This record gives sequence, structure tokens and C-alpha cells, in this order.
Amino acid sequence: MAAGIEDVARAAGVSTATVSRALRDLPNVTQATRDRVRSAAAQLGYVASPSAASLASGRTRAIGLISPYVNRWYFSHVIEGAERTLRSQGFDVLLYTFEGRRSGGGPRLDAGVLRRRVDGVLVVGLPLDEDEVAALLGLGHPLVCIGWGGYGQVTVRLDDRATARAATQHLLGLGHRRIAHLTGPADDVAPSSPPVDRAAGWRDALEAAGIPADPALLAHSRLDVEGGRAAMCEILARAPDLTAVFAASDEMAMGAILALRHAGRLVPDDVSVIGIDGHDLGELVDLTTMAQPAADQGAIAARLVLDMIAGVPAPPFTVVPTALVVRGSTGPVPAARPVRGPAVPSAGRSS
Repeated sequence: MAAGIEDVARAAGVSTATVSRALRDLPNVTQATRDRVRSAAAQLGYVASPSAASLASGRTRAIGLISPYVNRWYFSHVIEGAERTLRSQGFDVLLYTFEGRRSGGGPRLDAGVLRRRVDGVLVVGLPLDEDEVAALLGLGHPLVCIGWGGYGQVTVRLDDRATARAATQHLLGLGHRRIAHLTGPADDVAPSSPPVDRAAGWRDALEAAGIPADPALLAHSRLDVEGGRAAMCEILARAPDLTAVFAASDEMAMGAILALRHAGRLVPDDVSVIGIDGHDLGELVDLTTMAQPAADQGAIAARLVLDMIAGVPAPPFTVVPTALVVRGSTGPVPAARPVRGPAVPSAGRSS
């Protein structure tokens, strides 16, 4: 029969609480006692139970991870990076998804479902409102935001505005002047929202180049493939003279390429396209992108929340770098030419 904590306590001549504190390197245990407890545990072959340690400390050894999506590229990679890091430190992950878009004016998440179930909280992606952040803080546990900045909370994210400027400057450097931008939903207006900052970066780059940001070249939609397709069709209908597109995500950029192909436009011969992410399928579709380390953001945030649980101060803001990856979806501005019409499938040749 395996030795228990009571056996170690008897062998070392201390209480079970002292055994627990000594084996977890907690304070208020002398070095001599700590050594005696460790020696007794080694002789008896005692291995501390994580569940017992949790009960003794009042901690759950679980981190709540809140995300609007689990099947989208950015979110899945952040979740994977966070989960891998937390599990390596003996922490479980409690995943909680919520509606990315608000309906009926009510809160999208109920912080109460995490009460007494977690030691810290990570929030990935779309911004929460101030009341929702306050509800999470009301749990009394450390909170880290990933991909957005939440009302002064510890944050891990891109410099979205600078990244968007770099993407637009890449197109400007190729000679483009009619540059469209596909951004997030029109009701996403939070100042900490990545799509808001990316649209601002697009405007910054155009303004620096002396080019007014034409409202006809801006379209709102979801940040996925279908959203990119719909936004691209909208812009083509009102600004067919565009020569380049900066999409707020790689999935949006992929949808834009599908819409351009359907409209008979060649990429990049007629229209250049760039996105943000570094999506795994980007190389397959030859997409130029501003690549971000999504899994690293999850890992960094996980380490920060564990530090905060241990009482270690965390930096308020961690900016992760992006890198321009040039592929075949961007090229020089095309020479003036007639706008091609939609591709029409051939009816075939009769026999």
C-alpha cells in the first residue's frame, strides 16, 4: 500500500499541514524541518497528490480560458499555446466559450460559472465591456487579456495599429494608391478592439502618403472567409478601380481572393491582397501576410497568470512582434487595363 501524507507526518514528527507546506516550498517551515520531511517522504516513496495539495491550499490548480471561438485559426493557436504551458506546470484548463457578438443588449458571459473553479482567468480575442471585466475581477483572481486590452488589465497583444500601417505601406511601396480595407463588424467600436486599431493603421499609412482614406474602399464584415468574400463583393460593386486590398485577418483575405476570382480579377496581376495572421493555410494560397506568433501569445499569457497567482508582479502590457511575409498575392500596381468581367464556366464542346 502506498504511503500517505499521514505516514510522512509520523515519520518526520510533524503535522500533515507542515508536510504539505514543506513539500510545496511554502513559508513558515524551517530548513531543518523541510529537510526532515523530504527525507521521510523519499524513504517512504510518498508522492504528493495534486488534488490533495489543492485542497490544502484552497486552490483549484485550474485556469479559466474564455474565448468566443475554438475553431478559428487565431483562437485555436492561442488556446493551444496557453494549454500546453499550463499543463506543463500542473494546471488544468477550463475552457468557456461565449458569444462574440452581443445580442439583446445583455452580457455575453456569466462570470459566476467560474466561481470557486479556477485560480486565474485568461480572456482571448474580442473585447469585453467594462461591466464584464468588472465581473471577472470580482472573482478575486488574476486576469490576463490576450489579443485585446481590457480596461487597464494585464495584456498580451500585437501593436495592431503599427502592424496595419506596415501592411498598407507594403502595398504603397508597390505603387498602389487605391487600397481597400476589409475590417470587422460595424458594431465593434471598442477602442481596444484589434479591427478598430487595424483600420486606424490603414488610415495612418494612407494619410502619411498623402492619400485620403476613401470611405468607398472600407467594408465591414466578419473576420472569416465568408465575411471577407462578402466585404470584397461590396467594395467591388462601388469601387471597381481598386488595385489592392488589406484585410484585417488572413481568413478575410482568403475570402477576398475567392470574390476577386469570381469577379474575373487576377491576384496579384489585377489586385494585390495582404492579410494579418500567418495562417497555416497562407502558404497554400500564396498569401502575403503580417505573421503573428499566436501560440506564443497564449504561452506568454499563461506564464503571466501563473506568476500573478504566485504573487509576482506582471508587466501591464506585453507586445508581441509581427513580421511581413511576402508571397505571391501582392505585386506591383497593374498598368491601366479594362476591368475583366466575372468568369463564366465554359459550356463545353458538343460532339
